[in-house]
Amino acid sequence: MSYPQLRSQDPEIEHETRSGLPGLVLAALGVVYGDIGTSPLYAFREALHATMGSGSHRENVLGILSLIVWALTIVVTVKYVSFVLKADNRGEGGTLSLMTLARESLSNRPAWVLVFGVAGASLFLGDAIITPAISVLSAVEGIQVVAPALSAWIVPITLAIIAVLFFVQRFGTGGVASVFGPVMALWFVVLGVSGTVHIVDDLDVLWAVNPLHALRYASSNVGTTITVLGAVFLAVTGAEALYVDLGHFGRRPIVTAWFVLVFPCLLLNYFGQGAFVLANPEMAAHPFFGMHPDWAKIPIVCLATAATVIASQAVISGAYSLVRQAMHLNLLPRLQILHTSETHSGQIFMPQVNSFLFIFVVALVLQFRNSSGLSAAYGIAVTGEMLITSVLLYVVMRRIWNWKTIIATAVVLPLVIIDAGFLAANVAKFADGGWVPVAVACTMGLIMQTWMSGRRLLAARTKMDEIPLAAIVDKLAQKQPPTVPGTAIFLTSDIEGAPTALLHSLKHYKVLHEHNVILSVVTAATPFVPDDEKIFLESFNPRFSRLIITFGYMETPNIPRALVLVRKLGLKFDIMSTSFFLSRRTILPSKRRGMPFWQDRLFIALAQNAGNATDYFGLPTGRVVELGLQTTI
Repeated sequence: MSYPQLRSQDPEIEHETRSGLPGLVLAALGVVYGDIGTSPLYAFREALHATMGSGSHRENVLGILSLIVWALTIVVTVKYVSFVLKADNRGEGGTLSLMTLARESLSNRPAWVLVFGVAGASLFLGDAIITPAISVLSAVEGIQVVAPALSAWIVPITLAIIAVLFFVQRFGTGGVASVFGPVMALWFVVLGVSGTVHIVDDLDVLWAVNPLHALRYASSNVGTTITVLGAVFLAVTGAEALYVDLGHFGRRPIVTAWFVLVFPCLLLNYFGQGAFVLANPEMAAHPFFGMHPDWAKIPIVCLATAATVIASQAVISGAYSLVRQAMHLNLLPRLQILHTSETHSGQIFMPQVNSFLFIFVVALVLQFRNSSGLSAAYGIAVTGEMLITSVLLYVVMRRIWNWKTIIATAVVLPLVIIDAGFLAANVAKFADGGWVPVAVACTMGLIMQTWMSGRRLLAARTKMDEIPLAAIVDKLAQKQPPTVPGTAIFLTSDIEGAPTALLHSLKHYKVLHEHNVILSVVTAATPFVPDDEKIFLESFNPRFSRLIITFGYMETPNIPRALVLVRKLGLKFDIMSTSFFLSRRTILPSKRRGMPFWQDRLFIALAQNAGNATDYFGLPTGRVVELGLQTTI
C-alpha cells in the first residue's frame, strides 16, 4: 500500500534543509500544539464533573482516563498522524486544501465536496472564537487556587489579556513567535514532570491503558456516558491544528514533536491528575492547579497563562490563513490583508477578521464567565470539522492513493464512527452553549454560499452583455482609432470576453493605447505555482496581447511582481507609462430572478465592503483608472 507523491518536492526535506529538524520541532511545539497542549487545564476536570458524583469514584477516574488515553491514541496518533498528515496538497494542509485535493481527483468535481469544504472552513471559524476564550479563562482561573479572594478579578484579567492579544496582532507575530517554541517546550516538560510526581499517589491509574476500563465505564454509566464523552473530547481539541499547519513545518517535525514530547507528557499529566484526585477526592474541582505545591502555584498560573495565549495566537493566525485561502478560492469577498513580515508571506494581519474574532471572544467571556460554562460551547465545531476530514480523506484514499474500496473503508469507517460518536456527545450540549459555534458556522456558511451564488449570477449576467474578445480585436484592426503612447492593461475575470473597461474606455475616450494587454488572474488548485508556470502570454497582433497570471491559493496575487516575469517573455513596457483599467460595478437587486431579494441585498453588502482590486492585486495607485457601470442580478 503506497502513498504517491502529491507535490513536486518534499517540503519536509526543504524545511529541514533550511532550519534543521530540531529547530522545526521546537517551532512546531509553539504553533501546532498550543491548543491540545492546554487541554489538561480543563479536560479531565470537566469529564470528572460530568459524572455528577454517580458510581464509584475510583471506577469513574479509571474509566475517564481510559477514554482520554484512547481518544488521544485513535484520534490524534492513528487518524491525524498516521493518515491525514499524508494527504497534503503540494505540502499544504487544512480543510480547504483537502477539499481542493479531493475535488480535483474527481472528474465531475461534485458539488458535495465543495459543500463539505465550505462547512469545514465555517466550523473552523466557529471554533476559532471559543479557543481564546476558554484557554485564557481556564488559565486565569488558577487564581482561585492561589488567592481565592481575587476570584472576582478573573473575568477582568481575562478580558485585559485578550484585548492585548488582539491589539498586538497588527504588529506581527514574528518576534513573539521566536519564544513560542521554548515556552511550550517548558510547558510540556512541566506537564510531564508534575504528572509523574503524582502518579505514585496511586499507581492503579496506569491500568487505564487497558481499553476495557473505557468500555466497562461506558456500558455501566449509560445515562452519563454522552455527557462524559463530550468532556473527554476536550482532550483532543486542537488535533486539527496538526493538519492546518502542515505547510509551515512539514510532516516529520510535527510527528517527531508528537511522539517525543507532546504525547508522552500529556499522558503523564492526565495519569498524574487521576492519581491525585484518587488520593485527594476533595480536590476534584481544580485537579490541575491543586496538584502543584504552594510554592509552584503562582509560577504555574503564569506559565499556563502564557501557554494559553500561545494557543490562542495559533488559532487566530490559522483564521487569517483560512480566510485568505477562502478569498483566493472565491469563497469570500476580498478583505484587507496586511503583511507583517518582509521575508515570510504567511505572516499576515487581517483587520476585519481580527475585529470579528475579538468582539465574539469578548462576548463569550462576558456571557459564560467561567471555563466550565464555556466547555459546553466547545466541541461541536471541532467534531463536525473532524468528521468532514474523515469523509474527504476517504476520497483521497480511493482516488489519489488508489486504495481498494474494502481497505479504505476498513480504515475510515471506524474513524467516522468515532467522530460521529463525539459529535453526538457534543450535540447534547447544544442548548447549554453549543449553539454558539454552530450559529457562527452557519452564518459563515451562508456568507460563503451567498458570495459564490452571487458571483455566478454576476458572471452570467455579464456574459450576456459581453462581446467576444476576438471580435473586438479584429474590428479594431480593420478600423483603428487614434492611438496614444504607453501601455494599457485591462483587468477582467473572463478570459474569452472583451473587458468591460476596454469597451467603456473606447466609448468615452475614443482612443487606443499603443500596446494593450488583456489581463486575467487565475487561482490554481495548488497552494503555490512555480514562476515558470505562472505566465501565459498570447499575442493577437502588435497592439493586442492576452496575459493570464496564475497564482496558488496560498500566494498573495501581486500583479506588478508577476509582470517582472512577463518581461522575460518578451513583452516590453515601462511601468511608469502603463495604466491599469478596472471596471467598478454598481450592483442592483432584482426581485424577478436569481437569489431571494434578501440574499441579493446581502451579496451587494458583501461586494460593497470588499477590498478594492487596487490594493488586493498590489497595483500602483497612481496608475489605476476605474470605470463604473451598473449591473442587475
